[in-house]
Amino acid sequence: MIPTMKAAIVETQNGPFRITDIARPQPAAGQVLVRIQASGVNPLDTKIRAGAAAHARHPLPAILGLDLAGVVEAVDPGVTTFRPGDEVYGMTGGVGGLQGSLAQYAAVDADLLALKPANLTMREAAALPLVAITAWEGLMDRAKVRPRQTLLVQGGAGGVGHMAVQIGRALGAKVYATASAEDAGYVRGLGATPIDYAAETVADYVGRLTGGKGFELVYDTNGGAVLDASFQAVARFGHVVSALGWGSHALAPLSFKGATYSGVFTLAPLLTGVDRAHHGEILAQVTTLVEAGKLLPRLDPRTYTLDSVAEAHTAITDRSAKGKIVVSIA
Repeated sequence: MIPTMKAAIVETQNGPFRITDIARPQPAAGQVLVRIQASGVNPLDTKIRAGAAAHARHPLPAILGLDLAGVVEAVDPGVTTFRPGDEVYGMTGGVGGLQGSLAQYAAVDADLLALKPANLTMREAAALPLVAITAWEGLMDRAKVRPRQTLLVQGGAGGVGHMAVQIGRALGAKVYATASAEDAGYVRGLGATPIDYAAETVADYVGRLTGGKGFELVYDTNGGAVLDASFQAVARFGHVVSALGWGSHALAPLSFKGATYSGVFTLAPLLTGVDRAHHGEILAQVTTLVEAGKLLPRLDPRTYTLDSVAEAHTAITDRSAKGKIVVSIA
């Protein structure tokens, strides 16, 4: 008898999730079989489902879900980094034709995984991979943040933003973050100076907080007009990094300051198969920060299962989520 598993499958754009039994995958060369305990839901998942993410190819019908946390069930004989029983997490599929995490099992590239932080639940761990990797790549790989640098995080209470604030703090930067008035207390609790973007212009808060000099490093997590604002907020010879820099933007504000820009495209290793091991390496560093008490995901308190995964997606699209949405997998 072929072993089976339950999975949530989307067959058409914006279509419903169909919960069904399908064949359980087996690990191929370089893969491990993970028994999934929790699946993180990201705004990108809802865009892929809607067919509104041309950069994130995932032909339907498909199993969605980029992030997972779970237990290693079996390993390919060539894999030496993990063994059955290990608790792991990673951004492992849900794009590029790779099976996602809204299923009981997934056979995934071992390079994409790291050992789960021992002090986190599976739900908390599943909230981390995409946002933590994106924040780390921007701050470390692109901007090479240094101690005592002034860092402005645009959207400090958001998914990538709250990771960037905490990672920046852990690496010694002096962190500021834009946020709504409602989220100011949360941002302050992370150790950043909150900026109410609705109450102050860029010129106002740059003048008030930096004496008009600007911030040495700016991480934009929103794109669009917020990226343009980031070009205005950066200091002379500073650096702007963006996780959503896909529009058309005037570079004059950067050029006049001798400042620089770089982009982050976290999906590239999943889509191309190149540099996947770096994602596992980043998550190993993230585990160290979490276990040291320097990094903690913000979870929405609502709980979801495979049977209510459509409601989990709605919590993203109706903007009611307060923290990361996570689906528990039975």
